[in-house]
Amino acid sequence: MKIASQLDPVRNEVIRGMLPELDIEFVEIPRGAPVTFDPTIEVFFAWPFRKAGQPDAPVPPGWPFGLKWVQLVSAGLDPYPDWLFEGPRVSNAAGTLAVPIAEFCLALILAAAKRLPETWIESPEGWRLRKLAAVENATLGILGFGAIGENLAKRALALGMKVHAARRSDAPLIPGVARAGGIESLMEISDHLVLAAPATSRTRCLVNDKVLARAKPGLHLINVARGALVDNEALIRALDAGRLSLASLDVADPEPLPAGHPFYTHPRIRLSPHTSPMSDDADVRVARLFADNLRRYLAGRELINAVAGRE
Repeated sequence: MKIASQLDPVRNEVIRGMLPELDIEFVEIPRGAPVTFDPTIEVFFAWPFRKAGQPDAPVPPGWPFGLKWVQLVSAGLDPYPDWLFEGPRVSNAAGTLAVPIAEFCLALILAAAKRLPETWIESPEGWRLRKLAAVENATLGILGFGAIGENLAKRALALGMKVHAARRSDAPLIPGVARAGGIESLMEISDHLVLAAPATSRTRCLVNDKVLARAKPGLHLINVARGALVDNEALIRALDAGRLSLASLDVADPEPLPAGHPFYTHPRIRLSPHTSPMSDDADVRVARLFADNLRRYLAGRELINAVAGRE
């Protein structure tokens, strides 16, 4: 069977190796919104169409062509336009990279508490004691309790942290995690607050002046979700006023931030280039999901991570 793929040939070969029972021909197409398709192709493996801050592409004439299923390589739905979800079935990669992202969050928490990297010294003059914070008994707030939040919570609980989480649904949390009412209550009680919620029209600039005014003194804000969740100017004002001790940002809006943006040089911001999902087995994790879903698709079964739209 033919599969349209925006992945590179190496990743496509990994998938082919997981499906030895199938005769697969990958049709490689450029990244970005598709222009047209061979009408005999039913399956499309899609890379994000745009980066944060860029406009959506217009619907191409003839969409959805002959497509019946679109598998997204990402967990987030915001890099794709609304029209992608009109017609064919769509599934995303939610959960595949939750473990490396959770580990990255934990590293940021430990780095902040133990004052890394500034604790490292390079001369005898730096040989002096520094007061460090404890992670045990510190309060971790998690906004959004999907796979990332759950994996992070398990690791934080193992370190003796108190974990509170807020999620949109009424679905149960996990033992040891207390339910919070929302972002405001998490701001008030958290020593470290991780944003792990999706980017939607409801969450855009959710962290704003009003919310940041309720921050517990010394709060460490971590964003591994989407830059759009945070009002950039409000965050800088809160940091400059001392309401937050630190902001660790693995995402931004737009991406990349332009040269000269204050996030690059602010003394209380630690900025990384959307690297938290990266791991040496990331490609295998995503490939395994697609292989499982392809078998389900061919058997007429329900897809893993089926989604209806980006809201």
